[in-house]
Amino acid sequence: MRVVITGGAGFIGRAIVERLVRRHDNVVALVRDPNHAKHIEHAIVELVASDLDRVPALTEAMRGADAVIHAAGSYKVGIPRAERRAMWDSNVGATERVLDAAIAAGVPRIVYVSTNNVAGDTHGRTVDETHRRDLAEGFASWYDETKYRAHEEALKRIATGAPIIIVQPGQTFGPHDHSLASGQLQLAHDGKLRYLAFTDAGIAWVHVDDLADGIVAALDGGRPGETYALGGDILRLGEAIAIAARVGGRRAPGLRVPLALLRLIALLNDRVGGLPGFPRNLRETISADEGKTYWVSHDKATRELGFNPRSLEQGVADTWGRA
Repeated sequence: MRVVITGGAGFIGRAIVERLVRRHDNVVALVRDPNHAKHIEHAIVELVASDLDRVPALTEAMRGADAVIHAAGSYKVGIPRAERRAMWDSNVGATERVLDAAIAAGVPRIVYVSTNNVAGDTHGRTVDETHRRDLAEGFASWYDETKYRAHEEALKRIATGAPIIIVQPGQTFGPHDHSLASGQLQLAHDGKLRYLAFTDAGIAWVHVDDLADGIVAALDGGRPGETYALGGDILRLGEAIAIAARVGGRRAPGLRVPLALLRLIALLNDRVGGLPGFPRNLRETISADEGKTYWVSHDKATRELGFNPRSLEQGVADTWGRA
C-alpha cells in the first residue's frame, strides 16, 4: 500500500510508521521539518515538508495513495489563552484540510485519529462509541474542545459519504512519551514520585504499540463510517500509579495534595505564567482532571479488529522494566 500519514514523527505516529514499514508499505510522511524526523527515515519512507496549511498541496501529495492516516495534532492541557488559536488550527483546522484533501484526491480509506476524550466526562460509567457527551456540561480544557470539534468535522464528512474511519485512543503511554500522565507512571515505577494529585481521574490506559496495532488494523479492516475506541485498562489515576510502583518494586507515595491546595496554588501559578513544575494554566489542568472519567470500552475494536491491548501492569513492565 501507499500510505500518507500526518504526525508520523510524533509519539503515536512513529509507532504507526514502524508497523507500516515492517509490512513493506510505502509511506509518505508529511512532517513540519524533515530534519527533525530522521528517526522515521527509511528506504520506503518519504519525508515531505508540510505545515498541513494548504488543501491543494495536500491533495497533490495524496494523489494515488491507497490510504491516509491523520494522526497529527496538539496534545497539551494547561495552555494559556494566547496559545488557543494555534491549538485550534492544529486540531480543528488541520483536520478539516487533511480530510478535505484526502476526499478531493479520491483516497479510498481515510483513518482519523481522534480521542476517547470526545465522550466527555462519563461520570464513572464505561460507555461505548455511540455515547454522546452532554454539551451543557461544557468542556474541561481547550484541548478537550478542539478535539471534540475536530471529531465533529470528521462525522460531518462521513455523513456525506466520505470513506473515513475514526479511531479513539485512550491515554497512551510507552517509549518516547513525554506526557504528564506517562511521566507520573515512570516516576512511580522508579520510586521518584513525591506526591499524589488528581488520583480520582479515570483513564483508559493503552500502550503505544498496542494502539499502533489497532490503528493499522482499522486501516485494513475497519468499516468506513465507523468509530473504534482503542483504550485499554480502565483505572483511576491513583490505581494506575500504585500498579506502576508495584511493578518497579516501590511503594506509591503517601503524600496526597488536596484539591483545595492546588486551587490556591493555581491563583499564583496562573498569574505569573507557571511556577516550576506546574503548567502555565493550572486551573485548566484541574478542570480537566478533577474526578472526571474518560472511560470508553474497546469491545467493538476487539470484535471487529482483533484489538487486544496488554494490561497496564504488563505495559509498564515492557516500557520501564520489572523489579
